[in-house]
Amino acid sequence: MDFQVVVLAGGTSKKLVPLVSKEVPKALLPVANRPVLSYVLELLEQSNLKDLIVVVEGEDAALRVGGWISGAYVDRLHVEVAAVPEGVGTADALRAIARHLTANDILVVSGDLVCDVPPGAVAAAHRRHDAVVTSMLCSTPVSGSSDSGSSGGKDKAKKSGRCNIIGLDPTKQFLLHIATAAEVEKDIRLQKSILRAVGQMEIRADLMDAHLYAFNRSALQAVLDQKETFQSLKQDVLPYLVRSQLRSELLLNGAQAEENGNEKVASQNNKVMPSQLLANASTPSFHELYALGADGSAPVPRKTHKCCAYIASKSKYCARLNSIQAFNDINRDVTGEASHLSGYSFSAQNNIIHPSAVLGSKTTVGPQCMLGEGSQMGDKCSVKRSVIGRHCRIGSNVKVVNSVVMNHVTIGDGCSIQGSVICSNVQLQERVVLKDCQVGAGYVVTACSECRGESLARKEKIQSQ
Repeated sequence: MDFQVVVLAGGTSKKLVPLVSKEVPKALLPVANRPVLSYVLELLEQSNLKDLIVVVEGEDAALRVGGWISGAYVDRLHVEVAAVPEGVGTADALRAIARHLTANDILVVSGDLVCDVPPGAVAAAHRRHDAVVTSMLCSTPVSGSSDSGSSGGKDKAKKSGRCNIIGLDPTKQFLLHIATAAEVEKDIRLQKSILRAVGQMEIRADLMDAHLYAFNRSALQAVLDQKETFQSLKQDVLPYLVRSQLRSELLLNGAQAEENGNEKVASQNNKVMPSQLLANASTPSFHELYALGADGSAPVPRKTHKCCAYIASKSKYCARLNSIQAFNDINRDVTGEASHLSGYSFSAQNNIIHPSAVLGSKTTVGPQCMLGEGSQMGDKCSVKRSVIGRHCRIGSNVKVVNSVVMNHVTIGDGCSIQGSVICSNVQLQERVVLKDCQVGAGYVVTACSECRGESLARKEKIQSQ
């Protein structure tokens, strides 16, 4: 077995309410009328990575996701769907399926990743360097994935606070430091041992952790077993592996002075560095040089491991659907600048109108739009930079701009929808105006309503005692 692949597909993320529901878990949210999970599955298939474990939070969500996969990928992929408790962290999710992991190396990828970077290239870099972990880093999207559920101006104001601070060696192959901007505040604290070993470090704030990792299984298992409080791969496991990559066995087995006080040097061994280290700082061999004695020849019993980075080309598309803003951005991108990811052939007008869709008189569907199977539009409608799902019924004089309309939606005459997400089975009565809104599945918006920046959803029914 070459690489085992684990896809962490999530459940019903609170950050995506009301888009997600019991009926539509995160993995099945539509991007250009395809479940977001399909983008990762087909990306893996293209790299001939076909033996997958898809981890889903919640039994009901796992059944729904498993049912969709078995129908869509029969005879194409070998997929085992594993259910884990809702709200569990990514590290805990891997602990839950640990007994199923048997390959030497594990590829872990988030099910909300939409990108065109081949995972096989990350796996190859991991093997080439014999690393314990290789993390894929991409250019930060201009307006893409955020930590905020807002789709308005407030989200843009937060943008500067959501980048990663990443330290790389001069060859940009080794990951020397990683922290979120929230952790950094004013100062960046770096370990002296790593700075001494590499000579210089390049600090980057323009790269996004794509949540695609190659791990050495035994090293990953050791961390998960020893660090029971670690819940997140990104926030706990990866930073720990990066911090500890030049520790000696003495440090791993004994004193942990560097663990919390990065400015302290934990042992005399940490201070004694080979004289040629700085001269060779531009070579990718500082891990091996570190393990040499002070005279550069006699090895000393030090245990080092390599944490590597695979930096995707700036021309590649990479985004995560982890907020409502990201949902809007990715749908727009996959019908626009990243249309090669959609899997569809666009018309001469740079749009996709399903052959079974019906358009009324003087109705226009502009570039970068999609109109799904069986949907009908009345007269004098206008659709711009939007995705409309399957079997929708849209009246006359309706305007849809920069929006996503899911399946089986009914829209009355004279409605105006801008910057909004309309979930499946919603009914908008006539002359409704929505701007920057999200409307949850099955909701009815009454005639002549005007809503701005609102989240509209049905309240869960509470069963009487």
